[in-house]
Amino acid sequence: MAHEMTEYEFDKDLTRRLHELQTPVPNYFCRWSLGHFTAFLVIFMGLLWLLANVPNRFANPSTLHVTVVLGTLGLWRFGWWFTHALRAQVYAKTKWPGMRRRADKLWNEGWRPERLHIQMTTYYEEPSITKRVIGSILGQIRQEQIPTTLYIGTGSAYDELIIREFVETYAQDIPDNLAELVFIRQNQPGKRMAIGLILRAICRSGASPDDLVIFMDGDALYGNDVLRKTLSMFGADPDLQALTTDEEVICYGPQWIAKWLDMRFAQRRLAMQSHALSGRVLTLTGRMSVFRGRHILDEKFIRTIEADHLNHWLWGNFRFLSGDDKSTWYHLLSKGAKMTYVPDATVYTIEVIKENGLMRMVQNFRRWSGNMLRNGARAIALGPRAMPFFIWWCVVDQRLAMWTMMVSPVMAVLGSMILPGYFWNCIIWVLFSRVVLCLFLFGYSRRADMTWPFILYLNQVINASVKIYMIFHLSKQKWSNRGNQSAGGGTGLLETSKNSFAKFQLATAVSAFLMLIMMYVGLIETPFG
Repeated sequence: MAHEMTEYEFDKDLTRRLHELQTPVPNYFCRWSLGHFTAFLVIFMGLLWLLANVPNRFANPSTLHVTVVLGTLGLWRFGWWFTHALRAQVYAKTKWPGMRRRADKLWNEGWRPERLHIQMTTYYEEPSITKRVIGSILGQIRQEQIPTTLYIGTGSAYDELIIREFVETYAQDIPDNLAELVFIRQNQPGKRMAIGLILRAICRSGASPDDLVIFMDGDALYGNDVLRKTLSMFGADPDLQALTTDEEVICYGPQWIAKWLDMRFAQRRLAMQSHALSGRVLTLTGRMSVFRGRHILDEKFIRTIEADHLNHWLWGNFRFLSGDDKSTWYHLLSKGAKMTYVPDATVYTIEVIKENGLMRMVQNFRRWSGNMLRNGARAIALGPRAMPFFIWWCVVDQRLAMWTMMVSPVMAVLGSMILPGYFWNCIIWVLFSRVVLCLFLFGYSRRADMTWPFILYLNQVINASVKIYMIFHLSKQKWSNRGNQSAGGGTGLLETSKNSFAKFQLATAVSAFLMLIMMYVGLIETPFG
């Protein structure tokens, strides 16, 4: 763990991990270690044995109606997943190569943005991480010779001192007219306020609508040629307003959490390429995204970042603590702005997990799900005419999937009450289907890992459960960074009453969900006989 290491030990280990991640990705079959290939054979042979020896109860007349629903949901969900997989391949093999060629040609001919603005927020970050991040930025500014202003949003002198000393030592060969360092000390807590203050400073500098602005986190390391690979896309496509990059994770924490994050980023690569085929993406991650100044350097957008809110019938008018990237995405989506994903520009995000791994997983899901649900409702309300229909339906599907995901395990358990052993047929199907999905996901990872099928299902069940909870608790937020902010709690009479009613709604919805399934399965009689 990072906190158990000295700064030197941590820096040395980080160097080793970065070197491993920056080596070329091996071809598909070379990603399999002997251990994981053996595990695959064991699981595959085990499935064959189970199929041969466990009676097939799916076609039993007493449970056939349950199987029909499970089969229909399976065809829908897996059909939707394979649609994404096919679209991702079309983007990677057909559309993306031409985009890259045009961008590279323009860059090689000498095109450069007139000015680059980088806004980065940091808050009591590990010194080794901060130095690496700043070093990766300065190295590419030096390499590409792009006039750049680096704005650092901080909460104290701690981060400023580390950065200033590093820059004074290692950036002496960079002329002042090429790179400028500006510190923005926030006077109010929260990442959103830090971003707002930086954007106001960029506006005061006289930035033009065609200047490029990078949004990034203080723990995001640039991979090779990130600036060249991303900025050139704006020169090649005048209509492009925003893009996001590929990401790799360097995790210091429980091993299974590291595997989970690797799997999540593999899923992200597949989904991003599918979405980009329609000229939009579903998030412009705060870890590293690039924008044309046109839509983000105006007062309305800045106030959106600082004080984005939702007027809810139960929770009233409440502000968003996190999810600045989703607010940015929604703003650009509402403007009809073109977005894309750059699969060959990689940013390395460093995750230091000091708490319980499962709790960290749930906390992340609460933050991600809450941000998705709060902004997804607004995006759906824009309608399919405001964006490509496929993208609109993807947003709709995000809200449907949390319920459909829970139908299968519930029906499997209830089906076993009608026909003992039905559950085990469902387990075989779950394991088989997740193995198939992961065989595709391995194409978007650096290595195969046969723990993924099990982690994938755990991920799906917990994610769906958290989403169901969050849709009734939209105001509940917790942001442990930048001031340890929280919202949606409180001990007053009004807040207590609202939370009690939200719990009543949740219990009612879950009870109705279970009752409908039980009626369909036949465990309880319908009111209509």
